[in-house]
Amino acid sequence: MGDTLIIAIDGPSAAGKSTIAKMVADSLGIEYVDTGAMYRAVAYKLEQRGIAETDRDEIQRILAETTIRFSNGRTLLDGEDVSERIRTPEIARQASLVSALPEVREILVLLQREMGTEQSLIMDGRDIGTNVFPTATHKFFLTASVEERAKRRYAELIALGEEANLADVATAIADRDHNDSTRAIHPLRKAADAVELDTTTMSPEEVTAQILSVIRGKENA
Repeated sequence: MGDTLIIAIDGPSAAGKSTIAKMVADSLGIEYVDTGAMYRAVAYKLEQRGIAETDRDEIQRILAETTIRFSNGRTLLDGEDVSERIRTPEIARQASLVSALPEVREILVLLQREMGTEQSLIMDGRDIGTNVFPTATHKFFLTASVEERAKRRYAELIALGEEANLADVATAIADRDHNDSTRAIHPLRKAADAVELDTTTMSPEEVTAQILSVIRGKENA
């Protein structure tokens, strides 16, 4: 890996990964890669094309002509900013299904690893520290109660102008947890050498400060 700094942040849905990763990236002056947004972007494109998750051949064809990039915190799908459009509960549900498809994971993981050879970065997802970058410089695993995560996701949806019900959001998150942790291909799990942080009662600033302390402490050791 040379002098390239790779920071992996894993954890379940709405544990604060994206918010924290952005803050850490800004503090360190490195790139932030939102892998969850990549799977959401694929799910969004399949929905727009009317392609079912069971149509493996068509999915592979679509992936071959798909580009996903990040610019200033925005998600670009085939050059188009879809940052807000991929944040709906339905796209989240579909992304969980899409991420379980071996052909989708294989292509996106290769793309994620390629990004890591080009620059220092912080990447968040479900299997970054266990699969995408098992030799990452630093690994963190963020958790929070289902209730707290539902409140966070509900607030995000309301801020986007979406209609949402807190109980429904909590159910969706619990379902997502089950899907992510039981899928056959690289399920959600904590890497043995990852630092685990329960963010239930912590502010984003507190979590960020703790992560930066670990990183700087290790770098100065």
